[in-house]
Amino acid sequence: MQSICIYCGSSKGNNSHYAKVARETGAFFASKGIKIVYGAGNVGLMGEVADGALEAGGEVIGVIPEFLKKWEVCHDSLTDLHVFETMHQRKSFMAEISDGFLALPGGFGTLDELFEIMTWKQLNLHQKPIGVLNVNGYFDYALRQMDTMVEEGFLKSENRDALKVDTSIEQLLEKMQGPSDIPSAGKWID
Repeated sequence: MQSICIYCGSSKGNNSHYAKVARETGAFFASKGIKIVYGAGNVGLMGEVADGALEAGGEVIGVIPEFLKKWEVCHDSLTDLHVFETMHQRKSFMAEISDGFLALPGGFGTLDELFEIMTWKQLNLHQKPIGVLNVNGYFDYALRQMDTMVEEGFLKSENRDALKVDTSIEQLLEKMQGPSDIPSAGKWID
């Protein structure tokens, strides 16, 4: 894996541990020589990830829509910056230039990006690994909801299992470097 797209909050949340883990995550990927692709923000966990990687000598590629750049939330020390007109263009480009995807705690935007990239994988639009760093059990309820979706017949177990989850970034990266293909699910609708 040469690059990883990180989805995370533009807020730091109420627990300072989230910011600490975000900064450590950026530094960890820098130490492995893995470029970070992210939403280009200088705020919240986004800024912490970028700062952690940059301080450790890593490469950080920011991708931002013009309207957010105008709000002055764009990090000004990135290795590379790509500006697009729409959020859809932004997300598509981030997916195109990344070898894998990782979600840290965040809000609607983070969940939107995570679920969209999981859907793309389910539809065989990519076969890149997707992981969730479950800091302080932050994603426990979302993961339980996915399990309920499987139990109730709305999600195939192989699609649920394609999401790699761990509380340790080191162990999560190991899981993400394993097989990530989803077998053909066959017919989708009864």
